[in-house]
Amino acid sequence: QVQLVESGGGLVQAGGSLRLSCAASGRTFRNYGMGWFRQAPGKEREFVAYVSWNVMTTYYADSVKGRFTISRDNAKSTVTLQMNSLKPEDTAVYYCARLYSGSVYTLESGYDSWGQGTQVTVSS
Repeated sequence: QVQLVESGGGLVQAGGSLRLSCAASGRTFRNYGMGWFRQAPGKEREFVAYVSWNVMTTYYADSVKGRFTISRDNAKSTVTLQMNSLKPEDTAVYYCARLYSGSVYTLESGYDSWGQGTQVTVSS
């Protein structure tokens, strides 16, 4: 298992930007794909973005494509989600997670380690 700690959430007006970071413990961070998910009040947790271990593959939910950018720094064991042009519907708790090897990266069930989440609130 790995410990994941998210940071960077907060309150922002619509159209603004936030940068979320996820710091991972352990030496195996570079071996795994990483994803971001979010959960809005009263809704199920949903996939947001994914980055492969070598940054060769990134993938985004249609709802955030063109506005969010996922990246990672294997030397620092961090994964980042840059969120631009934020909308009120982006309001949610955001989680980073580690992909279990060979799993489908858009499915929550494919991830074996999760952070505690960070709240993002976008006001209209």
